[in-house]
Amino acid sequence: MRVCAVLKVSVKEEDGNEVSVTVRLYGPNTDYVINRERELQAIKYLSAAGFGAKLLGVFQNGMVQSFINARTLIPQDMREPKLAAEIAKQLHKFHQVNIPGSKEPQLWNDIFRFYESASILHFDDIEKRKKYETILFKEVYNEVVEIKELTDLLNAPVVFAHNDLLSGNLMLNEDEEKLYIIDFEYGSYSYRGYDIGNHFNEYGGYDCDYSLYPSKDEQYHFFRHYLQPDKPHEVSDKDLEAIFIEANTYMLVSHLFWALWALIQVIMTLYLYQPCPFNHMIVIGNVSINRPGCLR
Repeated sequence: MRVCAVLKVSVKEEDGNEVSVTVRLYGPNTDYVINRERELQAIKYLSAAGFGAKLLGVFQNGMVQSFINARTLIPQDMREPKLAAEIAKQLHKFHQVNIPGSKEPQLWNDIFRFYESASILHFDDIEKRKKYETILFKEVYNEVVEIKELTDLLNAPVVFAHNDLLSGNLMLNEDEEKLYIIDFEYGSYSYRGYDIGNHFNEYGGYDCDYSLYPSKDEQYHFFRHYLQPDKPHEVSDKDLEAIFIEANTYMLVSHLFWALWALIQVIMTLYLYQPCPFNHMIVIGNVSINRPGCLR
């Protein structure tokens, strides 16, 4: 997600104790690719289940959350066996959270919506326009339809999925050995295999080096701890093979999703890097913080 600012703010409570909170300010137009209403609804239930920062308040273009004292993971961390096992256990627990409302998977709705927008973009920049015109959108559409038909055959379980489980959305307090899954902007009911396959794609990091995609042995280690967190070595070979096929088929869908998302982002960035018209008053307890302008 792109935001105009993420701020750590220290405030004094009425009893004199000083606490830190996180203030998140959204950039303009981000609600086009992120359903803010869905995000805010989910945060309440995910927070109650122990995930992410506690939601303290919302305002027109952002939110206030508790501060998590932990470091953000880097892509290399995710393949470390002990951390990979913990991520798998936490994701298993995440997928058990019940979010009220429709349980209809949103993945293909989002992909087709992104496709419709991405296929009719206009670029004033000549070089961008030339590159854009090389994209064969009819072939892209056919690929989307083909992979949807293929994944439909899997009958993958529908869960409330994070949908963006990259290293930047995982934090670790090493003193307490506590892992946090954070940032639920893209969270929705979706397919289990998509959430896992997308996570595996993120082993490639921001450079998208897919030579770092986890090996079958690394994936099986993850699957064991995901399927049976308390008894990972009792997972059957049949169950391992089934979820391996599921995750690695939906991994292809992840590439389509983010490729279409990226095209839309090119246009959005033209707006996001303009000065942000933020001038909102944030009130936390008896402390007021005025944050005009765009901070990066």
